[in-house]
Amino acid sequence: MKLLIHQNKRFLWKEKDMHTNLGTIKESVIKKAKPGSIIKSNLKKEFLVLDSLFIDRVKKIKRGPAIIQPKDIGLILTLTGITKESTVFEAGTGSGFMTSFLSNFCKKVISYERKKEFFELAKKNINYLNLKNVELKNKDVYEKITEKKVDLIVLDLPEPWQAINNAYKTLKPSHFLVCYLPTITQVMNLIQKSKNKFFHETTIELIERPWHVEDKIVRPKSDYIPHTAFLVFLRKI
Repeated sequence: MKLLIHQNKRFLWKEKDMHTNLGTIKESVIKKAKPGSIIKSNLKKEFLVLDSLFIDRVKKIKRGPAIIQPKDIGLILTLTGITKESTVFEAGTGSGFMTSFLSNFCKKVISYERKKEFFELAKKNINYLNLKNVELKNKDVYEKITEKKVDLIVLDLPEPWQAINNAYKTLKPSHFLVCYLPTITQVMNLIQKSKNKFFHETTIELIERPWHVEDKIVRPKSDYIPHTAFLVFLRKI
């Protein structure tokens, strides 16, 4: 797979001629192009050619519900200390965006999604990315978790406190339960209802501020969303 870039537009190419609103590029031209080279469409539009990486392919998966943003995913990966030997449990799979990143960093991911349409969407995306270490289940985490002794639990759910008892039975002692919550009232409710089983390590709101950099025009972008969610880090007592 190759990544073709024209200004702020990105296209993933796998095979055959590539047809875009910027023109068509022949398969033979793309195949011969080396990373870092420039090729042109029939409309004379220039494209930078790069080899596609995991992040490029993940960004192209089909979306459904709102996703956990990359900035927040990065914080979860670093503060919980998971490794290639870790088994991670996740609930609220959605389109499988978070699932995909977890699979790239740990040994195994078990993910529950109770809504059938999201489960089917995530399954297609996981197959598209060829993720062999993901076990996706159409199950409700509020009802039961059958897995035991996992190294990390990540919940992207509106009422994660309903899964506290199940999470407690599944998670290894001293390990992290991380909940992704849009509102501070959800955070307050979660901490109150989990305090007898989990130690509240920290709650973080991570603000990302992208910039527009073009020649002498350097300024913060005006079309970004500063708040995505609160990340609540709990540790099993």
